[in-house]
Amino acid sequence: MPKLADYRQVAAGKVRHVHEVDDELLLLVASDRISAFDHVLSTEIPDKGRVLTAMSVFWFERFADLVPNHLVAWDDPRIPGEVRGRALLVRKLEMVQVECVARGYLTGSGMAEYRQGGAVCGVELPAGLVEASELVPPIFTPATKAPVGEHDENVSFAQVEAQVGAELAGRLRDATLAVYGAAREFARSRGVVLADTKFEFGLDPSGTLVLGDEVLTPDSSRYWPADSYEPGRVQPSFDKQYVRDWLTSADSGWDRASDTPPPPLPDDVVAATRARYVEAYERITGRSFADWPAPE
Repeated sequence: MPKLADYRQVAAGKVRHVHEVDDELLLLVASDRISAFDHVLSTEIPDKGRVLTAMSVFWFERFADLVPNHLVAWDDPRIPGEVRGRALLVRKLEMVQVECVARGYLTGSGMAEYRQGGAVCGVELPAGLVEASELVPPIFTPATKAPVGEHDENVSFAQVEAQVGAELAGRLRDATLAVYGAAREFARSRGVVLADTKFEFGLDPSGTLVLGDEVLTPDSSRYWPADSYEPGRVQPSFDKQYVRDWLTSADSGWDRASDTPPPPLPDDVVAATRARYVEAYERITGRSFADWPAPE
């Protein structure tokens, strides 16, 4: 069986690193690192990489007929045992340098932008919306892809057209909203609100638009319990919001506006965050996380 060191590392992000398997395939490895406020924290969340990988596999397989994706295998002898369960064998693509965001509810940076000018990424919205208001229909709100340590910037659809061309921009928007819409309906059937999500797409050698990276994980999406959803307030969520909330609390002692990195997370915050990731996977998929493979 190969070792991870046998494959040349070709890219590294906040949470994932990418290794080249051969001329056509890559190994996408998810770590247990967690980022918040554009910082990669010094504390890891146990099993987080496995949850992200298992969740991506579920959605890639579920929507394979809706949009092509880059997944080749999640259980394959070419995947080193040391990263089993948190690595995917995927096709190489020419990645489009746009974060494709779909919003079905107003929150986060979208809420902040709406408060400033009544629009998000150039999309005018009705007056009087509040935190967590549902957006009907959902909107496409793209962002630039920023390097590690920098912040993605929301941009308008016209800016995406200028960057990649009108034809490809339209395909990105349509695919983003189609996958989000289907995922939102499925999540709702599981008692979960999929508030928003971001996708990354690439082009294969034939020019086909292919869904890549991770998909519909608690890192790339906001998931809220449907039974407690109530517009007008910040919703509890199955993602790293718990970490963000602790970092901005008096307990952390951290000043977000300072140049100092965030402090280590206490054990109870780590345990609670892990539990939220696992619960998101199990509620959405109906599967037990204990059945997902672990490193050998």
